[in-house]
Amino acid sequence: MKDKFMDVLQRLGRTFMMPIALLPIAGLMLGIGASLTGEAFVELYSLEGILGKGTILNSFLSILSDAGEVIFANLPLFFAIAVGMGLAKAAKEVAAFSGAVAYFVMYATMTSTLEHFGNVEELKEVPGLISTVVGFENTMNTGVFGAVIIGLVVVWLHNKYYKIEMPDALSFFAGTRFVPIVSALAGVVLGMVFAFVWPYIGMGIAWLGTAVASLGYVGTFLYGLIYRALIPTGLHHVFYLPFWQTALGGTAEVAGQMVEGAQNIVFAQLAAGEPVSYEAARFFSGQFPFMIFGFPAAAFAMYQTAKEERKADVKGLLFSSSLTSIFTGITEPIEFSILFASPLLYFGVHVVLAAFSHVLMHILQVGVGLTFSGGFIDFFFYGILPGQVMTNWMPVVLVGLVYGVLYYTIFRILIVKLDLKTPGREDETQESKLYTKADYKEQQAQKEKAAEAGYTEQSVDVVAGLGGPDNLVDVGNCATRLRVTVKDGEQVDQGLLKSTGASGVVVKGKNVQVIYGPKVANIKSNVDEYLAAIGKMPNA
Repeated sequence: MKDKFMDVLQRLGRTFMMPIALLPIAGLMLGIGASLTGEAFVELYSLEGILGKGTILNSFLSILSDAGEVIFANLPLFFAIAVGMGLAKAAKEVAAFSGAVAYFVMYATMTSTLEHFGNVEELKEVPGLISTVVGFENTMNTGVFGAVIIGLVVVWLHNKYYKIEMPDALSFFAGTRFVPIVSALAGVVLGMVFAFVWPYIGMGIAWLGTAVASLGYVGTFLYGLIYRALIPTGLHHVFYLPFWQTALGGTAEVAGQMVEGAQNIVFAQLAAGEPVSYEAARFFSGQFPFMIFGFPAAAFAMYQTAKEERKADVKGLLFSSSLTSIFTGITEPIEFSILFASPLLYFGVHVVLAAFSHVLMHILQVGVGLTFSGGFIDFFFYGILPGQVMTNWMPVVLVGLVYGVLYYTIFRILIVKLDLKTPGREDETQESKLYTKADYKEQQAQKEKAAEAGYTEQSVDVVAGLGGPDNLVDVGNCATRLRVTVKDGEQVDQGLLKSTGASGVVVKGKNVQVIYGPKVANIKSNVDEYLAAIGKMPNA
């Protein structure tokens, strides 16, 4: 049961990555457009003649801002579609379409039920409960939670009925055509239920958000601690998303509109030209000191403590991982190197320092938000560009410099004192495994077949490392890692997977995560093409 529950959470977290991947481009459009047209920015740099209201550039940037804002406004809809598509066994496009249908029907039903049987005026007294969603006025904003719930209902119906057979007279509605129909009916039922139940759920979420806020710096510390501690499990997306997108992360009135969710508040304030709330930004700003400064310093400590004969080998790996952390905030190649070298170094040092970073940014009232992760790109667009008055970004640099010294000093001392096997200090470069003659022949045959079809040897090795194509149940990916469900976790060859360029491998029962960093999307596509070429696509 535990493995099955973890499998569901792993797969659910993976589906979140598609809509989350939209956030950087949406945030860039909204951030650039809103920041450069904000009155504070225009006045600060005396750019009224170029960027003032009525200028061509102002109009263009306003369009850019509106284009980015529409993605944030409709993010729950995208989650409903992504959940259906990501968890469907087959015919994923039908599940995605059905998710959109059910989402709209759910809101239409809920809005109409409230109008005929509810008390909208009374519900309006609860901040953030009644609003306008996808064109429906005076409805309840169920946010990402409601979208995920309807998405899960749709995918359950899809997987149960996408092969359903009907009598000849009704055969047109059989199979995949039945799924949108039954999903629409589910939307009606769920919309009616939500009309009466969601006020209590919404108030419960709002209360929990208030409780977290009432904990002050302790709440901020716990958020940062749990977030980083969940990185190895891959469940961090499930944890942070409610804080970013629901009332759990707070509510605020911005430009006369009630906004819920820390990320939505930050970007609404940027768009309105209001100073960013450090209470909302506390869920983001703490990432910048250790991602931009701390991790590169830790990587430098690992390089300096590497064996002399191995320094040339690990220099490129650590340097590229550091640049990735600095600019994009994607840290998993370094984080997993730390974790596999020493859980004590990861959980006892890094996770605690990361949590304190969030607390320090909260204390110093830093209002820098982000779209995806705490790298320099987000820091520049949502911290520096809007201006010190809007975001109070300067303490990030001061704390970051201190964090660089801390990470370098602590990591270097512990690596040497405890003889930790960080990159370049390993006794062996690859795990060993005995292969039979049949294993060798099969692997060579697969490589020849892949080469003839134009597929990479890496794809063959990845599949072999996962126990072979017949061991695969489901193959997916998030931003930095392959997320795979296998029939037998004991068949996974971690040494072979690491030889393909993986910085780490996590095996939990039948759930496998192979960490490659930002290049994982192309690796996943290559693996899919290879499996299709040999006729071994899971669920095909």
